[in-house]
Amino acid sequence: MSSRHRRYLRPVLALLAITTAASCAASSPAPNGAAGTDTAAAQAAAQAAARDRCLARAPIAAGQRLHIASTVAPITSIVANVAGDLADITGLVPEGTNSHTFEPPPSVAATLATTDIVFANGLKLEDPTSELAQANMPKGSALCELGTAVLPPSEYIYDFSFPQDAGKPNPHLWTNPPLAKQYAALVRDVLVSADPTNAATYQANATAFMGRIDALDTAMRAATATLDPAQRQLLTYHDAYAYFAVEYGWKVIGAIQPSSFDEPTAQDVAKLIVQIRSSGVRAIFGSEVFPSTVLKQIGRETGVQYVDVLRDDDLIGKPGDADHSYLGLMRFDYVTMIEALGGNAAALIALDVTDVAPDTSDYPQ
Repeated sequence: MSSRHRRYLRPVLALLAITTAASCAASSPAPNGAAGTDTAAAQAAAQAAARDRCLARAPIAAGQRLHIASTVAPITSIVANVAGDLADITGLVPEGTNSHTFEPPPSVAATLATTDIVFANGLKLEDPTSELAQANMPKGSALCELGTAVLPPSEYIYDFSFPQDAGKPNPHLWTNPPLAKQYAALVRDVLVSADPTNAATYQANATAFMGRIDALDTAMRAATATLDPAQRQLLTYHDAYAYFAVEYGWKVIGAIQPSSFDEPTAQDVAKLIVQIRSSGVRAIFGSEVFPSTVLKQIGRETGVQYVDVLRDDDLIGKPGDADHSYLGLMRFDYVTMIEALGGNAAALIALDVTDVAPDTSDYPQ
């Protein structure tokens, strides 16, 4: 683990809850009848409005360059694969930072003051950054919350880490490749609308990139098929794989993530140990960003392998490295999961995860 990450890793991790797969299901549909119809219509209108906000930037003049800001590194990488070197892209959330609690420093306001488009995840992930953007972006610029624009509210997942009564759905859509493909398609549409002079390049880049995502999706399904169905279970450091689990037929059995500075109680740990033993799972997963002494202890006591290298928004390596990309991140995580749980990750290992266009983005470290 690099020293730059350790600065962010001081909070003691606390056990939030242990649940079954039912806890990871999407929220209940609206009731039948007029109220349900009204709710569905309101949700559709809200999603359409989010997409309209993405497309709010008027076209720039031929010869001008778009100035783009983005939040977490996977989104920066997705945008860069579509934009290539035709736009100036600045990441706002440093890699290795807890994006849920990140408070942008005042210096970010200066970046936002000259930004044409901000690409964020939405779904309440980066509220302080989005609020700062709304207050500082020039008139006529666009704040595009990709997740809010592509996912219908009826498909939001609320679970033990993101309970519905708290009002924040699980925001980690990008760990599900088909949803990341929708991100790329929307980024393409936004860039084509804002910079029509370079529309053909944006469209070609997006087509090539979405083809790579399709290959990732196919490889993940092939790798999953090599796993014993009983092993398609995840206990992780952070609840980042709920949409992934639904897509590929996995089950999230629990998560440990930073919630307080208190150690889990002995009763909490005992319950988790029982859960792991009853599940028969071969491995539990910690994080390169959020190390967990609790998971390490539980791994020892249950005799289950503890793998502490997963990451959900911290790309592999450093900017400029071949694997420092959204695709490289997803391949790394999926290979790690599949191999630790006893499957064959050959289809994933064989993937080409290089960028389809030059990535000249500024990734804060």
